[in-house]
Amino acid sequence: MARGIVTVVLAGFASIYALAGSPLAIVVFGLQLVYVFPGLRRWRGRVLLAVQAVAVYTATFGFGTSVGIVGFLGGSLLLTPWWPLAVPVAAGAALFGPVDSAISMMAISLVIYGLTRLTERVDEVHAARLALAMAAVAEERLRISAELSRGLGNGLAEITKGVRLALADPELAARTLGEVTDAARVFLADARTAAASYRATSLKPELTTARVMLTAAGVTADVRAGDVEPAGPAGALLATVLREAVTEILRRATARTCVIEVLSSGGTVRLRVVSDDARTAEDEGFGDLPDRIAAAGGTLSTGLTPEGRLVVEAVVPEIRLPVEAAEERGAYALTVALLAAVLVGFSVKALLLIHGAGLLPAAVCLTVIVVMQLRSVQGRHMAALALMALLTYLPILAFGRAWLGVGGFLAGPLLLALPWAAAWPLVACVTASVAVIAVRLGLPPAATLNYAVSTLVTGLVVYGLIRLARQVRELQIARQELARAAVVEERLRAARDLHDLLGHNLAAILLKCELARRLDPPRARAELEDVLVMAERAEADMRAVSGETQGLSLDEEARSARSVLSAAGIETELDLVADDLPAEVEYVLAVVLREAVTNVLRHSVAGRCRISAVAADGGIRLRVRNDGARPAARRRGSSGIGNLTVRLAAQGGTLTAGADDGWFELEAWAPLSPSDVTGPVAVGGRG
Repeated sequence: MARGIVTVVLAGFASIYALAGSPLAIVVFGLQLVYVFPGLRRWRGRVLLAVQAVAVYTATFGFGTSVGIVGFLGGSLLLTPWWPLAVPVAAGAALFGPVDSAISMMAISLVIYGLTRLTERVDEVHAARLALAMAAVAEERLRISAELSRGLGNGLAEITKGVRLALADPELAARTLGEVTDAARVFLADARTAAASYRATSLKPELTTARVMLTAAGVTADVRAGDVEPAGPAGALLATVLREAVTEILRRATARTCVIEVLSSGGTVRLRVVSDDARTAEDEGFGDLPDRIAAAGGTLSTGLTPEGRLVVEAVVPEIRLPVEAAEERGAYALTVALLAAVLVGFSVKALLLIHGAGLLPAAVCLTVIVVMQLRSVQGRHMAALALMALLTYLPILAFGRAWLGVGGFLAGPLLLALPWAAAWPLVACVTASVAVIAVRLGLPPAATLNYAVSTLVTGLVVYGLIRLARQVRELQIARQELARAAVVEERLRAARDLHDLLGHNLAAILLKCELARRLDPPRARAELEDVLVMAERAEADMRAVSGETQGLSLDEEARSARSVLSAAGIETELDLVADDLPAEVEYVLAVVLREAVTNVLRHSVAGRCRISAVAADGGIRLRVRNDGARPAARRRGSSGIGNLTVRLAAQGGTLTAGADDGWFELEAWAPLSPSDVTGPVAVGGRG
């Protein structure tokens, strides 16, 4: 689209000179496209500039074409390291041509430079969209790693230290095991809480939910959030505050109005919930939320306005995505500067045809038009468009031919403000009206055609400059949204891994510790040694959650599963593929196995369990079957099963689970090239 806009504008410029009798204008247009399309980049250089110079000066001195065509050469020079040469080229145009043609030459040079640079900017922003997403994910992984190290990492170190003490000093084993068991229980709860917090990543859905719930309860809700969408933990914390505040409003059922505001300023995001709830500020309770927000560097407070309305206000540091502000401002600064220069140039050309007392009012009218054009960069302004239409036609009664060129100032905003189905017919009407007025003023056919074409070209220039600037901004917004989506996905991955990987090991550690407390010292020691191995695996899991590693062994997970299930008194049989598997397949199946074993321990009263993984249907099929299933519990659903379904779907695999005749079976299939599997080999027997 960007290159299409530039091509149409360049073709419009060239058509003016081609219609004036210069066939070389077509050659000049073709040469200029080398700077528009990256595929022609290899032709750029001094030779191209020399050819362009020959073409434009031959057209000027050989065919009598206006010196305005030299603007193509000036624009090309501005795009190269030899841009200082554009100054003598412009001076030559002013020396050999009339003033209005020299102004046209400079305006064309600026337009070509601006449109080409904006097109390159569109390319850069589009190409950098994935880089920003990757940078955002990398920063989020660092935050997740820091959060886990401060919280879960310390808890895991406590467990490891306690187990080592129990192994070193049998006399302290009983007391130490109790402490370790309590720590493991708290640790497991913390891991589940962390997983839940990583799932709550966005404030916007919570704002929508709050509005719907308040409205349904008869509370007039006014939500003022604009485009503010805090990323990462900030969004999760504010979403939690909003949920608690709205829940309390609905519980008390005394409020009639509620205003929810989200503001971003000074590197912070502020959430304000103001309601006419009949309670004092001290009535508001948020549990541990104030501490959590304080730990994140923010504040949570409640108070009363002078009118007696309750205010809940949370302020958290804004986690900005890695986007340079100067990058965003650069395109607009370039657009506004070039658009202003072009508009002023065209206005000066019109004023050159006006003399005497009419000069001042004409300048005032043109100044108003230029200001309104610059305002249109920020969006559509229908009232300004109507005023611009009046200023396009009414002054013709006073200024005649000098005002005909202003029609192009109206054509551009029409293309910007209206759908094309309506805009193009209106632009055609404006162009036709200029031609009709020129005929009524007695202008010759060549001048009439020139004014009509110039109206269209000027409109395209205005449209091209503003539209490309908007496109850059839209791409920047889309790039940030992509980065935000990547951050959300990364936190969801962390939530899944906390549940599927770390949660399994923590549950197993807790089970082993409780078992060790009931056993005699020799057998307890063996269980504690298993706990140490599991603690080391938990540390590796924590690194996987923070994105540092994704390596898991299906064979090791199966042996660990047999150990844990056997400790719980469940007879376990293994039958697995032992050949080398692609890392992504082995990883996802190992995660499925962990979740399946966790479910066996949590949701059944199993006595037997069979785990098998065999080559089937061009992939690997993993089955986990256990007796003692409780179908009623299964029907409630599981976040773990949902996580696994997502993981397998990403690999093109499938997951099924269900109970039948007292047995529960979970089956996962992951695609695999048949050449990668030579056949199933048993690696384990009955446990």
